[in-house]
Amino acid sequence: MRLIKVKAFLKREHLIENGESVDHDKSVLEFGNDEVERYAILSHQWVEGKEVDYREMVKLAKMPLEERDKIRQRDGYKKILWSCEQARNDGYEWLWVDTCCIDKQSSAELSEAINSMYQWYENVKVCYAYLHDIPGSSFPTASDRERYAKFKGWPEWFSRGWMLQELIAPSNVQFFNKDWRRIGDKKTLASTLVRITRIPEHILIHGLHGNCPCVAQIMSWAANRNTMRVEDRAYSLMGLLDVNMPMLYGEGKKAFHRLQLEIICASNDQSIFAWYSPKDQPGSILTDDPSDFEDCGEMELMSHNESKQNWPRKRMTKLTRREFRVVRVVRVHGQVPKTSGLCQPRQVSS
Repeated sequence: MRLIKVKAFLKREHLIENGESVDHDKSVLEFGNDEVERYAILSHQWVEGKEVDYREMVKLAKMPLEERDKIRQRDGYKKILWSCEQARNDGYEWLWVDTCCIDKQSSAELSEAINSMYQWYENVKVCYAYLHDIPGSSFPTASDRERYAKFKGWPEWFSRGWMLQELIAPSNVQFFNKDWRRIGDKKTLASTLVRITRIPEHILIHGLHGNCPCVAQIMSWAANRNTMRVEDRAYSLMGLLDVNMPMLYGEGKKAFHRLQLEIICASNDQSIFAWYSPKDQPGSILTDDPSDFEDCGEMELMSHNESKQNWPRKRMTKLTRREFRVVRVVRVHGQVPKTSGLCQPRQVSS
C-alpha cells in the first residue's frame, strides 16, 4: 500500500506556508507493508471537486504558486493536513488516505487496492472518521432530520456504502467533527452506532473475527447506503464477505450479480437467496441491489444439527415449483420460525 510520510508531508507544508524553498524531488508518498507499519487511516465523505488526488499530491511542490495555493485551500487538502497532524500527535509516522494514496488512473493499482482495502482497515492502528456535518462538540444521540436531511436524520458519513468496512474492520475508530475536534470513539458510542447502522454491537466492537453473520444479514447493512459509482455497491462489500474479484467499472448492476456468484462459489451459505424484491424479476435467483436484503437484518445461520431437528424432511415437500423460500439454513431473532419460509416468497418462472 502507498502511504503518506507524515513528517515529510508536514515539513513540506511548513516550508510552503512560510514561503521557503521546497525540495521538488523529495516524495511525501512511499510504499509500505500494512502488516509491518504502524499507520493511521482517514475515513471521510468525498466531496466532488474538493478532494486531492494522487497526481496532485505528488506534483504539488512543482506547481506554480497560484495553482498550488488553490489545491491547499480545498477541503480535501485540509482533511489530509489535519489527519497528518493528528497522526503525528498520536505517534504514527504513516497515514493512508483513499483520495491521494491510490493512482486511480492505473486500473491494476485500483483493483489491487479495492481487493486489499478491508485488510488495510483491519491492520490499521487507528481510523480517523471525519464527520464534516457535525458542528458541535458532541456526537448526536438522536435522529435529527432537520439538521441531517441526507440520511434519515444522521450524519452523511453513515450513508456511504464504504462506511461499513471502515467502521467494522478497524479495532479503533475515532470520530471528529467539522472543526477536527474529537467527539468519541466506536466503543463508547456503540449503542448509538447500533441504532444508526443496525450492525450488532459485538460486531461493531470486535469486528468479524469469531463472529459469523450470514450473507443476508451483511447485505442488509448495505441496503440503504449509497456509493458514487453503482459498481461500488458491490465492490464495497467484498471484504466484508471475504471474496475477491476484478474491477470492471462500466458494468453497472452486473457487478452485484458477479459478487453474488462469487459468494455462491465460495460459500454454502444459502441465506444469499433470502432476498425479496417488489419488482418483477422472473427466472432470476440473483438480485440487482443490496436493498432487496433490507428485511434480513435479524437472520442467523443454523447449525447442521439444529436444521435437522427443526426442519423435518416432510416440510420440504410442501414447497411448490413456483414458490422459493430459504429453509433449514437460517433463524430469525434467535428463534426457529414456525413456517417453512423466512422472507416473503417470490415467484419463480415455470
